[in-house]
Amino acid sequence: MNSDDAARAQRLIAAGRLFHQRGWVPATGGNFSARRDAATMLITASGCHKGELEDEHFLVADLDGRPLQADRKASYETLLHCQLYRHDPAIGAVLHTHSIANTVLSRRYEGIRLAGYELLKLLPGISTHEAAVEVPVFANDQDIARLAATVDAHLRERPQTPAYLIAGHGLYAWGADVEQARWRVEALEFMFECELQAQQLKE
Repeated sequence: MNSDDAARAQRLIAAGRLFHQRGWVPATGGNFSARRDAATMLITASGCHKGELEDEHFLVADLDGRPLQADRKASYETLLHCQLYRHDPAIGAVLHTHSIANTVLSRRYEGIRLAGYELLKLLPGISTHEAAVEVPVFANDQDIARLAATVDAHLRERPQTPAYLIAGHGLYAWGADVEQARWRVEALEFMFECELQAQQLKE
């Protein structure tokens, strides 16, 4: 691992520890990546605990999801990261979490509307709390290539989409770098938790 990849890995390791402390990446759930250049990314390998990441838990893959080292196994969901990097060259990092709030909400709804939150301002194109965004929910699909194509079609039609959920599975959020992606995950997970608690109060 070169020095640039080591620095990327350390930022992703820090995100994993934070997310695990918050209960957003239980066991081996979730996956993280950072763009290296126009053709490759650094991504978590399959089957590693995201709260206990070390340098050896990362591999380099191309944007078709193929590890550059033939003996390494990429995450099952690598193609979802590839789709985002190919969709927008400004995306520099992608983070996937499995919180209780995002899992419960994504099992109930086809989209989550977030409105009136101060933390909306951490999402792209929003400068005031007097705004609303729709986070789409896609049906879970074991055919990841097909799921990636579904996500891609949605993002082409609605390029301002700030993140998305997979039903019963979790959140995908992204940013220009690992730090921005992490902030967006934190903001979204906070708002999802608020939405879930508000619903529980009504029941």
